[in-house]
Amino acid sequence: MSGAPSVLYDAPGPKAKVRNLVYSVVFLALLAAVAWFVFVALDDKGQFTSAMWSPFVQGDTWTVYLLPGLGTTLLAAVLAIVIALPVGAVFGIARLSDHVWIRVPAGVLVELFRAIPVLMLMLFANFFYDWYTDIDSDVRPLFAVVTGLVLYNGSVLAEVFRAGIESLPKGQSEAAYALGLRKTQTMLTILLPQAVTVMLPAIVSQLVVVVKDTALGSTILSFSDLLSNYRILPANYGNTIPTLVVIGLIYVVVNWVVTRLAAMLERRLSRRGRSTARPTAAASTTAVPVADMPTV
Repeated sequence: MSGAPSVLYDAPGPKAKVRNLVYSVVFLALLAAVAWFVFVALDDKGQFTSAMWSPFVQGDTWTVYLLPGLGTTLLAAVLAIVIALPVGAVFGIARLSDHVWIRVPAGVLVELFRAIPVLMLMLFANFFYDWYTDIDSDVRPLFAVVTGLVLYNGSVLAEVFRAGIESLPKGQSEAAYALGLRKTQTMLTILLPQAVTVMLPAIVSQLVVVVKDTALGSTILSFSDLLSNYRILPANYGNTIPTLVVIGLIYVVVNWVVTRLAAMLERRLSRRGRSTARPTAAASTTAVPVADMPTV
């Protein structure tokens, strides 16, 4: 019931309600003061004039700069996600292996790439492709960004898969072994499908991280993504702050769409996992008459 008291915390009393209201009012006042200070500072610099924002109502700004940059960002993110998910699943399962020669190397690689900043991984990948491959310099930044994202996020997703599988009840695997399934069959057909629903929120949060981390490539690798426009557009129009605001809003919209799609997928998986069988009719409880005992 909605009116029932919570068992997690006590309901606030009259004094606590007044105190919480005062805290809320003070916080909102401070937030409004900071927002006003920022607004005044930007207005003094002329950042709210029409000349600063007019480029974003022109079609060329979107078709030449922003939309191509967004396309490159989404391309790198999709490639990284498509590769990192199976890599994470393989290494996550490998960390649960009974064989030491599989479990230990997988654990070392996962911990190694989790500890290295993703920006360093992009740099290492860029130097590797430059020195040891014939990849064209125009697409080398894309390869370096995707490689760095796969190495880092694949190792993080490996821990997500491992934790999700280990969170399942032990009875699931024991029942599968009792039916004669091998460990590989149990993992692929019993444990992994059930763990996907458990792992989905963590996977979605990591996908959002992938989309945002693509912006690291534009800082040092000349990667022509969405964020790289913060240098190109201000060079033509002198509108650095408006450009960063618009780019930030585009990232917000993209990540919101990714989150909504993942929520729809999670609801669909939850509905599919529910049993659709109807309860059978209750067994009859009519007492069966007992035959008369023969008299002695």
